[in-house]
Amino acid sequence: MFSFSSKRIGIDLGTANTLVYLAGEGIVLNEPTVVAVTAEEDRVVAVGREAKEMLGRTPGNIVALRPLRDGVIANYTITEAMLSYFIDKACGKSRFFKPEVMICIPSGVTQVERRAVLDATLSAGAKVAYLIEEPLAAAIGAKVPIALPNGHMVVDIGGGSTEAAVISLGGVVVHNSVRVAGNKIDEALAAYTKRKFNLLIGERTAEEIKIELGNAFFEGKGEEKKLEIRGRDSISGLPRTIELTEAQVSEAIRPTLLEIIQGVKGVLEQTPPELASDIIDKGIVMSGGTSMLNNFDKLLTELTGVPCHVAEDPLLCVVRGTGVALENIELYKRSISKK
Repeated sequence: MFSFSSKRIGIDLGTANTLVYLAGEGIVLNEPTVVAVTAEEDRVVAVGREAKEMLGRTPGNIVALRPLRDGVIANYTITEAMLSYFIDKACGKSRFFKPEVMICIPSGVTQVERRAVLDATLSAGAKVAYLIEEPLAAAIGAKVPIALPNGHMVVDIGGGSTEAAVISLGGVVVHNSVRVAGNKIDEALAAYTKRKFNLLIGERTAEEIKIELGNAFFEGKGEEKKLEIRGRDSISGLPRTIELTEAQVSEAIRPTLLEIIQGVKGVLEQTPPELASDIIDKGIVMSGGTSMLNNFDKLLTELTGVPCHVAEDPLLCVVRGTGVALENIELYKRSISKK
């Protein structure tokens, strides 16, 4: 006997990466949130990894861009085309039934931004669209027991936004969304090399510097890491190579990290006292790709006075949590909006 039922898909639609979870199978896709389109008729040429390879390297008639900015949709039509591509890739093109799709959104988004995500998901081929807030999904994915009457704090630091939230009894009690995260760190590095060395670098190079040399709590002990960087001289216009050190990178990214931490402190200041004592006991759980920045947990602990630790597989927490919520919709229905 055949069982005809629609597939269920959870999507962590991030500014930097999009991850897709297929109910019953787990994570099936992890690709950069980048789309390459033709400049004249906005026709999609490539999506994901293939499009990211084109960033900063396209001929005049093709543009590679990120359709999401700071965690929200910046380009509606291209986001819809990208979602359609990801849904097709996860379900197979010859799908008989439309899938049910759950998407993560930052907790600070407006009603208009929520509607834009729901509409784009339905237009991309979903039968039903659900929305779940990112901090909640991150907490579920990090195996935090959110249904209990205890306070848990989650900080999800992605590419476009940082989401900090206190969760109790299966819902978000206090939250703050700061539109500063991994991409702003890359921008700070590009601005620093331009200011200090008159060297222009692209976003891929900036990301490479962050991964290789980024250190949130640099103490200057032991051997310092160095990296050769190639770019274009802003005065002569010719290619040039410089050497960057860990200390310089640490100095360049510090103001951006402090902005992120300010957002976390904002949540701690609004937390009810009963829940605040729980958080001091259990600490803050960090998730998202940017939380993997060397010693970021140490810096956060130092500046908030609350112990912090990075969740297991921080990159996958949100999409895993979305998958769990999707497979147990009845349990989490209070925290999910639907269309």
